[in-house]
Amino acid sequence: MAAPRFTWRSVQVDGNWIHYRVAGPEDGPAMVHQHGFAISGTYLLPTAELLADTFRVYVPDLPGFGRSPRPAEPMGIPELATALAHFMDAVGIERAVLVGNSLGCAIVAELIAQDVDKVERAVLVSMAGGLHNQPLVRAIGQMARDGLEEPPRMLTVAAPDYLRFGPLRALRLFVKMTQFPAFERFVAMPVPVMAVIGSEDPLRPPWRRITSVLSQVPPGVTLVLFQGAAHAINFTHPRELAHVIRQYVADQPIRMDAGNPDGVPVLQLLRPI
Repeated sequence: MAAPRFTWRSVQVDGNWIHYRVAGPEDGPAMVHQHGFAISGTYLLPTAELLADTFRVYVPDLPGFGRSPRPAEPMGIPELATALAHFMDAVGIERAVLVGNSLGCAIVAELIAQDVDKVERAVLVSMAGGLHNQPLVRAIGQMARDGLEEPPRMLTVAAPDYLRFGPLRALRLFVKMTQFPAFERFVAMPVPVMAVIGSEDPLRPPWRRITSVLSQVPPGVTLVLFQGAAHAINFTHPRELAHVIRQYVADQPIRMDAGNPDGVPVLQLLRPI
């Protein structure tokens, strides 16, 4: 069966144009895929299109990202979250599953803080921000190492977006991302949340930190490990991620996809008893 075809649409939000892709049944449950740092939603499409047979899937480029024109004033994480919330209003989404990657996780977390009723549940893939990404020089080194971990085809998607976003704007936003209290927001989520971690992601916390987190996460939090994956899991491991998201939304245990024997090992991390 062919993957649903995404179409480009545009909507004006608070004086800014947001270009977005949409696919899937119009009466399907809404799902929004939120891009990461200085990049468009293009790299999210491999996973998004696998979910568009069931969900009404939206992939926006927030103001200043991808095809969307730059806003008059630079936007930080709170402003980007507000833009995402108002985008949902503009296209008629009352409540949705939100799937963020990297900086997109911070944007989703901030949106939840601003308007929790808009989010049914959240999927945070390769969260970035917090102590592990400080100081700035460490975070820059982590990003550089991740560039070596990702497949070369990722560069063909990311490089044009990064160049268009611009180095000065990127640096300002990068600083804000590293300062974002990712862990504190994660464990205090007022909605069900699943965090997906790549074992080879240079931006993830060290294993000792992840182990300690297991004893602190509340019952509404699910942790899933993708063995062998780096940061851009939505792009590099779409079949595994789409399968995990389907299970999570259906309140099923996270298990390997028996129909995908060549996929990377996927493991739900359990809380200590």
